Amino acid sequence: MIPLRPQRTIARSAAVNGFGYWSGQDVQVEFRPGPPESGVAFFLAMAGEDVALRIPAQLSLREDLARRTVLRSGDSRVEMIEHVLAALAGLQIDNCEVWVTAEEMPGCDGSSAPFVEALDSAGIVEQPPLTQPLVVSKTIRCGDEDHWIEAQPTQRDILSIEFHLDYGPDNAIGRQSFAAEISVEAFRLEIAPARTFLLREEAETMVAQGKGTRVSHSDLLIFDGSGPIDNPLRFPDECVRHKMLDVVGDLALTGRPVVAHIVAYRSGHQLNGALAEALVEHDHQNAEQRRRSA
Repeated sequence: MIPLRPQRTIARSAAVNGFGYWSGQDVQVEFRPGPPESGVAFFLAMAGEDVALRIPAQLSLREDLARRTVLRSGDSRVEMIEHVLAALAGLQIDNCEVWVTAEEMPGCDGSSAPFVEALDSAGIVEQPPLTQPLVVSKTIRCGDEDHWIEAQPTQRDILSIEFHLDYGPDNAIGRQSFAAEISVEAFRLEIAPARTFLLREEAETMVAQGKGTRVSHSDLLIFDGSGPIDNPLRFPDECVRHKMLDVVGDLALTGRPVVAHIVAYRSGHQLNGALAEALVEHDHQNAEQRRRSA
């Protein structure tokens, strides 16, 4: 029997300011306490508009876009939400309203650390309902031989992740592996500070397309042949830790604490999202089986 914990929210509001990496647009994220059983939802309150649009953090609204996780509701969307969701899930905050003044979340330093710091400053309080974890009872795999991610049953009552990153032998990122149990302290110290990264040629292509023109080398990790440009690493294996951070954020779209051992090889947001969908379907099937046998 998996031990259940009380749901959690924040004690008061806290804000993070910055600009979106893709759009370059200034944006504020304000975390506000959420009522029990409400989950996580974004409230898009654009300048000059009187009504905020509510976009719940749920898989049915997920849209596949390269390099980021996006939720779309009608003609509106919120994007680059994975670092915000990872901060909430990593700190085991179940109910929270995320009020934003623009569609794209602030990139900040490319990690979840600024969001974790804001949430920690707000304080975390327990709420009467208990969480209902999504427990994986069989191995579920998404992807192909070159890129894949799978969820395995675990004897532990927690989410653990093992990620294998492989950029090949001819660049400074190379091959990295990291594994950890996603406790609050492990997430806060070992995963949340890990920053977004990309190769120099990838960054130059994006700028040529008119994207990321406001981003500098100090805002994230941009690698040339010898390592990150003008930005020292926080961990020797910071890149793979960031990929683990992305998994935590993308699996948060299940809306439940996940109890499983996740193993990933060269996975990204699209495969992470596909696994989240498969886990929810797996959970529905288990619930239906229990109903029929009751």
